[in-house]
Amino acid sequence: MRGVIQKRREYLHLMRACTLEHGYFTVTDIQKGALVPRSTAQDWIHRLLDEGCVVIRERKMGRNPARYAAISALPSSACRRIFTTIDGDRVEIHHDCMSSANAAFCAYHHSHAGGIIENVSRDGTLIREWARLGHTDVDIGLHPSAAVGVAGIERDGEDLIQHIRCIGGPAYSLTDMMSHAEGVCDVHVQRSGDIVEGSVRTRALTHVIVGIDDTDNRERGATFALALALLQHLETMKGVLPISHHVAMLNPAVTRKTAGNSCSFIEVAIQPGAYARVKQRSIDFVEDESLSPEWGMAFKQGFMIPPSLRSYGERARHELIARDEASAIAAEHEIEVYGGQGVVGALAAIALSGLPHEILLRAEAAVPVVSLQPAGKKVLQG
Repeated sequence: MRGVIQKRREYLHLMRACTLEHGYFTVTDIQKGALVPRSTAQDWIHRLLDEGCVVIRERKMGRNPARYAAISALPSSACRRIFTTIDGDRVEIHHDCMSSANAAFCAYHHSHAGGIIENVSRDGTLIREWARLGHTDVDIGLHPSAAVGVAGIERDGEDLIQHIRCIGGPAYSLTDMMSHAEGVCDVHVQRSGDIVEGSVRTRALTHVIVGIDDTDNRERGATFALALALLQHLETMKGVLPISHHVAMLNPAVTRKTAGNSCSFIEVAIQPGAYARVKQRSIDFVEDESLSPEWGMAFKQGFMIPPSLRSYGERARHELIARDEASAIAAEHEIEVYGGQGVVGALAAIALSGLPHEILLRAEAAVPVVSLQPAGKKVLQG
């Protein structure tokens, strides 16, 4: 009996190793790995299938052999989603965690490590990081050094590759968890002593910001609610990943406002080539659901906000701006606008995107009109 238990442990170890490396194993993999006859390999796979330690990934189809996976080698990941958007030579990394504690840990250490990361913010379980394409060194180690950092980001065709260095718990996340996150195409790792270096491959997605305003009336509705509903609606489309929903306050002295004069914007990441479809779906949704004929929408591809556009957002908090002027400014910045008077606020929503909540929600707060986002290293706690 002791010999059988030992054999079981050896076969299960081999199956776990194959699953971790390739995502599956075949009878041939076990036959060659254990140097046993094919019938013996099959017998052990069937035995562990009966015990519930192994599952069938793909059944045999023609000449393609059946594929199996060791269940214990498929850990539930603490990483929900990892995806990237690109705007010129700038990259935004989005990392959605299962736990706000994990998000806080990674946000702190990525910021502490420096490297290619220029700015880090956190909103609950979502970490957002901005960087330029390129490489630089990061000092990774035990306290007081950072435990994990991004040393470089490169573009490879339609993909972006993050080069990560880490130690300890983050190393376990890189080797055993990140590959299971939605949006990750592939992960390659190698060890050098206690330090683990890895490359995480994701698609280079298009970042779209949608500004919305004037969708309610004095009796019913709220623009923030419709914007949130739109984000949930777009999430059902194949190839659309939701990023965020925000509310921004505009000029409180506008007399035609329905309440406090707020606008909203949402952000999504989409597959290249899907922009026209997403835009039309958004317009149809807002036109159908709006309670006001003056609804307005604005669409921007990319997340960089130039100073001239940011200035418009500042003006919209203190001045009365005509729709024609808003349309002209939108055209200058290659932003598409649709609808009525709400275009003024929809464009302002985009102009204010990327700012922290404490600025977005206070119409009297000064809007920094200095440089393209990001603006220095910091971690915003959510």
